[in-house]
Amino acid sequence: MARNAEDALARLAAVIESRKVANGGDPEKSYVARLLHKGPDAFLKKIGEEATEVVMAAKDADHGADKTRIVGEVADLWFHSMIALAHYGLTPADVVAELERREGTSGIEEKALRKAKAREGLE
Repeated sequence: MARNAEDALARLAAVIESRKVANGGDPEKSYVARLLHKGPDAFLKKIGEEATEVVMAAKDADHGADKTRIVGEVADLWFHSMIALAHYGLTPADVVAELERREGTSGIEEKALRKAKAREGLE
């Protein structure tokens, strides 16, 4: 990911962090503060809605609709996912680090490794 993209995500994460009620965010004045104040059910529902909208925009693009709608819907999905990250004390940098850890690893190998680790945890 380009450095300026990481910087943009870090700036947005800082704004989201500042909207937490514990940091002075006002649920009456801030959408983010309101979602965080309502708790996980509120922002997790939004993540589900936004993920569905990404799928719908992509399906529409397959049938001639404007592909740039996908970008807007993914931006909404990322934004609401960042609210969840903040709630759980995580940051976009944690996600970038995980993507970097996976870099160069086959998706098939990664999935098999996760399944093997899950089986080990059950034993």
